[in-house]
Amino acid sequence: QVQLVESGGGLVQAGGSLRLSCAASGRTFSNYAMGWFRQAPGKEREFVAAITRIGLGTYYADSVQGRFTISRDNAKNTMFLQMNSLKPEDSAVYYCAAGRGTAQNLAQGEYDYWGRGTQVAVSS
Repeated sequence: QVQLVESGGGLVQAGGSLRLSCAASGRTFSNYAMGWFRQAPGKEREFVAAITRIGLGTYYADSVQGRFTISRDNAKNTMFLQMNSLKPEDSAVYYCAAGRGTAQNLAQGEYDYWGRGTQVAVSS
């Protein structure tokens, strides 16, 4: 089992920044590819970003490319999502997830463990 806890969400004005964290406990963190997903009210949960086990590869949704940066610190069992130039459409509950597959190819349904989410609200 892997337990994931997100933090760092909040309310920010458009153009501002937030840094989300995902703290992992349980099994060896570096054994898992990690991802960030988000779900806005009335919409399906969507992929945001993913990172390989040792952090050498990162992947982004087109909607956040160039604005968001995913990273991880395996020594601290923590993953991050730096979000810059935030837009109102970025408002959602953000979830972190861990999966045993390859970050580049993992579908949402193939992630094994999920956190409970942290709320991000961006005002215009």
